[in-house]
Amino acid sequence: MPIYQVIVLAIVQGLAELLPVSSSAHVVVAEKLMGLDPSSPQMTLLLVMLHTGTMFAVIAYFWKQWVQTYFASADAFKRFLVRVIWATGITLALGYALMKVIEHTLFKGAPKAQIEDLFGRLDLVAPALACAGILILIAGLREKKADSAAVKEAAATSLTRRPGGNVTMRQAGWMGLLQGLALPFRGFSRSGATISAGMLTGATKERAERFSFALAVVITPLAIGREALRLVHAARDAAASGTPVDLHGTVVVSLLGAAFAFLAGLVALKWLSNWLENGRWYLFGIYCLVASAVVWYLHFGSRHL
Repeated sequence: MPIYQVIVLAIVQGLAELLPVSSSAHVVVAEKLMGLDPSSPQMTLLLVMLHTGTMFAVIAYFWKQWVQTYFASADAFKRFLVRVIWATGITLALGYALMKVIEHTLFKGAPKAQIEDLFGRLDLVAPALACAGILILIAGLREKKADSAAVKEAAATSLTRRPGGNVTMRQAGWMGLLQGLALPFRGFSRSGATISAGMLTGATKERAERFSFALAVVITPLAIGREALRLVHAARDAAASGTPVDLHGTVVVSLLGAAFAFLAGLVALKWLSNWLENGRWYLFGIYCLVASAVVWYLHFGSRHL
């Protein structure tokens, strides 16, 4: 793959990852426009490595906040750990079950079919974007209304809202559930779904954002391991059929992409968080709905070419 394509995908990933607009959907569309196959093992590994780059950007950006809240004391860390395990457990249970159901229904009878084979399906990316957009729009408009009421109350009582530290077990459970739904479907934004779930169940925007990205840091290494194993198996099968995969080259290119995604993520993070904290969350929902329409157009347009 040409280096310029990797850089383009890395910038798209880095800028879109922290927006609740599904960076995976944007990368898949970009791959399609550049004539790449999003479902190939090389491309899915690159996508996960781009997520890795933005994961480290998230760690760099949120580390100070996490230290002040989740690591402030042994008790705070224990409560955080319990919630992370609870939410991640729900994510893995639901996500794995969905993947198996999809593989045994949509791919019934197909040899060696995997959930990654869906990643290039724009007809699935488009409705997933629309669902994420509706969820974000509902959460954003509700939060905007709640913020207006809180401002009036604070003005009357001379009080200000404080973001607090941790989400509740109920909020963590719902965030883990929505994260599990996001695993098989490109377009259903993980961050958009989890932050919206936290907001709709009563968490402040700050708590929901902070916990959502903590969950991302936990789940990303598992995704990397899955894709690495998938690439090794694909390389073995390709070698047996006489068409070997350049495994070393794929890894090197993916690491370069991760570095660019890290830099792009750092550039975007402060601005993106500012939008969330200043009541503009609903705008991301509108964007997802518009993006869904564009993806539908690309899907039907490509069918008539």
